[in-house]
Amino acid sequence: MPSTLVIGGAGFIGIEVSRLLREAGGEVVVLGRGTEPLALPAGCRYVQGDYANLGLLRTLLTPGCDVVNLAYSTVPKTSFGDPTFDLLSNLPPNVALLQEMQRAEVRRLVIVSSGGTVYGAASVLPIPEDHPTNPISPYGITKLTIDSYARMFHSTMDLPVLIARPANAYGEAQRTGVGQGFMAAAIEAIQRGGEVQIYGPEGTIRDYIHVQDVASGIVAVLQQGKEGNIYNLGTGIGASNLDLIRLLQGLADADGFSVKVNHLPERRFDVAANVLDSRKLAAASGWAPRIPLAEGLAAMWRHGLQRKLEREPRP
Repeated sequence: MPSTLVIGGAGFIGIEVSRLLREAGGEVVVLGRGTEPLALPAGCRYVQGDYANLGLLRTLLTPGCDVVNLAYSTVPKTSFGDPTFDLLSNLPPNVALLQEMQRAEVRRLVIVSSGGTVYGAASVLPIPEDHPTNPISPYGITKLTIDSYARMFHSTMDLPVLIARPANAYGEAQRTGVGQGFMAAAIEAIQRGGEVQIYGPEGTIRDYIHVQDVASGIVAVLQQGKEGNIYNLGTGIGASNLDLIRLLQGLADADGFSVKVNHLPERRFDVAANVLDSRKLAAASGWAPRIPLAEGLAAMWRHGLQRKLEREPRP
């Protein structure tokens, strides 16, 4: 198995991707901006640094290696605050990365894009890869532009690039307070006695997919996808914010928590529904998501309770 450089491999999704690649027996090098994470899978080599540092990047690339790029500087919600920063902090380093991959003669490069933002308002659900793209957030516009550059490099220079577009990832390690992840934010709000905010009567409909299934999908794209292609990673099943609250209600009742919901006006930048069709990757690799929403949500709930107990002072 070739060695793999996982850029952004110390993040929420990257940790799981690195773990799967290492378990498959390959050498895995993780490049991240922060200090070495405690959760880094055993056997992975960690390098602290910025992927925009081309000198550093060149020392990590070897001919014939694979690369998975998960690095991105912003999240959808915060991208509205400074669209120029979203563009300049992400597009130039990603285009430079494509050029560097070409020079290094990598075996394969997977760019992890965003199935939740690049398509915009859906004309059909679930959304296939050939659906029109009309993103309505700076984050989605920049992600789509990076995708377009990647496909241009493939079609004009034969860069062996593939694009993975995950739906809304969730899981126990998902952070709160960073403008991403309704599920984690809702669990934290309920367990600390606060309100869960929902925009509109039902909230938005999203395709929630466990981070372990996202990671296995990215690895399937890397190993079995066709170069130059885009692959959605989703469950094909939509759930509204209120649907999640109904699932959380039973967990909260069992543990003595109350669920308080605050309905706020709908936001213009929220796409009403985003559910992905992943049959293309299933046909190419046999990949399929394996963790049901109720099971994954219950695991997140238990993890949240454990963290709450650890933070509370002991009598």
